[in-house]
Amino acid sequence: MAELAVVIPTFNERDNIPLVLDVLERDLAGISWEVLFVDDDSADGTAAYIRERAQNNPSVRVLQRVGRTGLASACIEGMMATSAPFIAVMDADLQHDSRLLRPMVEALRTKPLDMVCGSRYMEGGSFGEWTGTRQRMSQLATWTCRKLLRVTLTDPMSGFFMLRREYLDRVVHHLSAQGFKILLDLVTATENQARLLELPFQFGLRQHGESKLDSLVIVEFGLMLVERRMPLIPLKFLQFMGVGLIGALIHLAVLGTALHFLGEHFLRAQAAATLVAMTANFYLNNLFTYRRNKLTGARFYRGLLSFYLACAVGSAANLAVARELYSAGTPWWFAGLIGAVIGGVWNYAVSSTFTWGQRARS
Repeated sequence: MAELAVVIPTFNERDNIPLVLDVLERDLAGISWEVLFVDDDSADGTAAYIRERAQNNPSVRVLQRVGRTGLASACIEGMMATSAPFIAVMDADLQHDSRLLRPMVEALRTKPLDMVCGSRYMEGGSFGEWTGTRQRMSQLATWTCRKLLRVTLTDPMSGFFMLRREYLDRVVHHLSAQGFKILLDLVTATENQARLLELPFQFGLRQHGESKLDSLVIVEFGLMLVERRMPLIPLKFLQFMGVGLIGALIHLAVLGTALHFLGEHFLRAQAAATLVAMTANFYLNNLFTYRRNKLTGARFYRGLLSFYLACAVGSAANLAVARELYSAGTPWWFAGLIGAVIGGVWNYAVSSTFTWGQRARS
């Protein structure tokens, strides 16, 4: 049995795979190890290439996920798919220094630790060729984590770490599996302080491919912080409600405009506002909340139709409640808002499986 499993999430990283295998064989000589690549159904043949290499190397494994995406969830699935007592997570782009894996193993062998984490902030560590703007963003995120979540790590945004199997088993059911900062998720998943050690490393240059990070991960990071402060509220629901707030503003704007032109025909105005808001909510949720299962091409329009159908009951309740409140003398804006909220709760409950869940299964 392997003493160490190295879990590496991949997406269109085919050209980096032989380089990763070379450095692991070099830096882990004398250690019983395996590497598990978790591939999110890459279009460049990453999974197929890894399977070819695995034919001649029993230490190489691949888990190809179809219909499931996301960095954090990929790391969790990979870690749960191995029985090794020590589990490391690192990137496939060679920006994480694999030479640190050996001292990480030694630390877990000899010290009562739960995790050993690579840090770019400690003396001897660096951000390599990062721009000043990107470094400042990382510093701001680190400061926020330390203040809001009382995280003691110098580099909680690092994605390079090793942990004991026992610690993973203890916290895995409390992980959010959302976003891209799996280390922060692991450290904050339990009220008991994890036993941590940090080791410095220098962030390297990406060899091939492009970074998978985009501007929306900043929003996901913020929502993850909120979720950790309010653990009973799922991150996906927070995202959906954020979009719903925008939809509510759109709803009120359309309702007010329609009433101006339609006079006292409140029900018609509410129906028009509901349709516009539903369309806007679908577009924004597809772009942001469910972007890992984003609908494109013909699927976008089929998804929009299924969204309308799934939300039909919510819209009926929306209109009924709003009409009764308005008839009872409630101000138009309050009646419209309450109706929209009731419809929104139903929309979340149904569309998460009926619209984007259907895409995931296909």
